[in-house]
Amino acid sequence: MLDVKVVNGLIVDGTGSEPVHGSIGIKDGRIVAVGDVPGDAARTIDADGKVVAPGFIDVHTHYDAQAFWDPTFSPSCYHGVTTILGGFCGFSIAPLTPEAGAYLLPMLARVEGMPEETLKAGVPWDWSSFGEFLGRHEGRVLLNAGFFVGHSAVRRVVMGPRANSDHATPEELKAMKALVGTSLAEGALGFSTTVSPTHNDGDGNPVPSRFASRHELIELAAVVRHHEGTTLELLPNLDFGDDQIDLLVDFSLAGGRPVNWNVLAVQGSSAQDRERAYRQLSAGSVARERGAEVIALTFASSPTMRINLATGFIFDSLPAWAPLFRLPLEERLQQLRNPFVRETLAAAAKIKSAVSGFAQWQVLRIIETFSDATAAFKGRTVGEIAGELGKTPFDTMLDIAIADGLRTSFLVDSRGEDAAGYKLRAEMWASDLTIVGASDGGAHMDMIDTFAFSTTLLQKAREFGVMSLPEAVRQLTKVPAEAMGIRDRGVLAPGMYADVVVFDADTIARGPVYTRYDLPGTTTAGRLYADAIGVDYVIVNGQIAVEHGEVTGARPGTVLHSGRDTYTRPIPALSVAA
Repeated sequence: MLDVKVVNGLIVDGTGSEPVHGSIGIKDGRIVAVGDVPGDAARTIDADGKVVAPGFIDVHTHYDAQAFWDPTFSPSCYHGVTTILGGFCGFSIAPLTPEAGAYLLPMLARVEGMPEETLKAGVPWDWSSFGEFLGRHEGRVLLNAGFFVGHSAVRRVVMGPRANSDHATPEELKAMKALVGTSLAEGALGFSTTVSPTHNDGDGNPVPSRFASRHELIELAAVVRHHEGTTLELLPNLDFGDDQIDLLVDFSLAGGRPVNWNVLAVQGSSAQDRERAYRQLSAGSVARERGAEVIALTFASSPTMRINLATGFIFDSLPAWAPLFRLPLEERLQQLRNPFVRETLAAAAKIKSAVSGFAQWQVLRIIETFSDATAAFKGRTVGEIAGELGKTPFDTMLDIAIADGLRTSFLVDSRGEDAAGYKLRAEMWASDLTIVGASDGGAHMDMIDTFAFSTTLLQKAREFGVMSLPEAVRQLTKVPAEAMGIRDRGVLAPGMYADVVVFDADTIARGPVYTRYDLPGTTTAGRLYADAIGVDYVIVNGQIAVEHGEVTGARPGTVLHSGRDTYTRPIPALSVAA
């Protein structure tokens, strides 16, 4: 007898092939039959009128910490995701020492937007090796979960406070290489790092990996070459000069592995937007010409960016602004009331930088307020309010933020949410030099709404007609599975793991985004959240994980280990045009 049988569904198998009506038989966590499936099952799901597809794979999350207080990985589990990968941008939380943990906790609060109170209340911070970290999640996670070992964690463990000020000595570099190697041997899926100027720690200083020499980056990348089923991730400086493309290429060549980078964002459809997108995509073509493999992560839609002066993310990357965010909140409030400080900050923000585009104060929209004095401003732009009050946009923004204790949430309005924008995105997705993802699930909890990338892609592909249903499913399943070398997942076929999602192709979508206050350790900090529309069942390793929007009592997820659950993806030998 089968364990589960899904009948009468429209099977979209993940390969991009045309759908067929039929059934799927599941036994002992694997798919045993597709199409005509005779015999009974302990549980039969009638999928009449619904699509049956492989579970979706999220290749870029920061669920490393959330896994401890929420092993369901919500809201991803409700949006059809069955496999998540974490530990990116160098921000893993393993390996660990007490000193490193004391540093990494506030670093994550700043750079990844995780409330410090939640990190203290919800994470034990008492392991040491990468293997111990993985072991904590065995048998308790709802979804399949794998993690990269991060550069900043490794650097802080080996170098202590010097990780944030100096180049490594030869002895320290040797120790870091050994620690990366040990972590990979214990199951880490690869090595990740960042050189992005937007990544600062809890003190407003650059994160440890930003102090590494180019030699160190290349030497650490080379370690993955000796471990089966591993890959690389690097977040470059998104000005994307030739030096950044060279770094990505050399990073891949050193490890003999593909490197994915975050993120190719289509923010509009103008000639300038198109030129920027193709410039970034060209890194992959250059890489293949040199015998390397560089893959761009892409958003499924225009990300909604919410920023505030309490956490300071993005603001702290403006020239001369970082010291402001090293101050306690009350002292920061006092400084922002000072006219001289305001003049200094306003002038510094005009200096050209990687984030200078955010300094257009007049276009910022107030999306959430926290006092009676500011409630009437919600939904309006700073420029509109400034005109009414007879103030400059910069003073208006600061005055509103101060009235809210700096918690005011300012929205950077999205561009490219039209037919032309999605046409350009579809061009990017059609290239084998991209992966759809970059969800950042578990991070930037009050800032970014990209966590529901899977339902968003299917919704937008349908609404704008830029991609067929079989191709959209392939982009969410087979493409990421192959890009990351994940064994036996991403396609519905006999012998594959039974990761399955049943959904309504006509209605699947991301619901409205709202703030949910369910984080441990705090009643005031919330996380952006959206419910899934049109997802009926999520099956992980043959067990029903989500049924009609409710998590079941099963915890069938596998903690992925490199080599055992992944394979080394070969780098294409021939150059392929973008």
